[in-house]
Amino acid sequence: MTGFGVGEVSLGEGRVLAEIRSVNQRFLDVRPRLPRELAELALFAEHVVRERLRRGRIELVVRTEGPVLASATLDVARARGVFRQLAALRDELAPGSELPLSLLGSVPDLFVPPAGPEIAALRDAVRGAIEAAIVAMEAMCRAEGEALCADLSARAKSLRKLLDAVMAQADGLRDVVQRRLRERIERLLAGTDVALDPGRLELEVALIVDKSDFTEEVTRLRSHLDQLESALSAGGSEPVGRRLDFLLQEMVREANTLGAKAQDATVSQLVVGMKVELERLREQVQNVE
Repeated sequence: MTGFGVGEVSLGEGRVLAEIRSVNQRFLDVRPRLPRELAELALFAEHVVRERLRRGRIELVVRTEGPVLASATLDVARARGVFRQLAALRDELAPGSELPLSLLGSVPDLFVPPAGPEIAALRDAVRGAIEAAIVAMEAMCRAEGEALCADLSARAKSLRKLLDAVMAQADGLRDVVQRRLRERIERLLAGTDVALDPGRLELEVALIVDKSDFTEEVTRLRSHLDQLESALSAGGSEPVGRRLDFLLQEMVREANTLGAKAQDATVSQLVVGMKVELERLREQVQNVE
């Protein structure tokens, strides 16, 4: 499900802000982006997201506004040692040449970032901002989910009406199939001396009619539809997307079998309508967790 949320937490004289965007995806893919001063907290930020979410492609942006930490301090002892070594190298290679202090600026890790309680406070602020952003995003997802549930329920009702129409046609379809088979056999035997055993003819007709009976498929479709509507109306917090997807796969299979058995143009048209609704349901269910 798609969603967007923003969260912020005050820290020191500044604040930590988090923005989170989600795009529907079957699995969870978290992509954090943090500024250079927070780079060491990237894995921590991803972990906070994974604690709360199960699926989706998640883009997380964490940034700061204003001073949230004390300035990094110079490691004086290390700077002196580096400068002495540079001076010794200068005396060996180019005696008397100038050795500017600016060279120390290119030496990594001369400035030590804050540690201890300040880092712990920063981690707490990052967590708080991310969790607030997730809450806002989930509120948007819930609103979208309610609209999606209403659409799925409406399509399920349309599907049930089509099933009822199929069964209404099935009531007189058996007699129609029997009559058509007898008429066809009579046309084939017209002008011939072949005589058929009436009992055998009735048996063959009954077998063919039985093969075209789709009551079993309609019964299973109704059962699956009942389970689908029950899952939609449950309103629980547990994920139902995979269950709905499985039910719809089974319903498509039953609809295909029903269409293959149907020997009536009206029923075939109704089955086509069912397949259209089932395909729309399957597309929508891909957005359900």
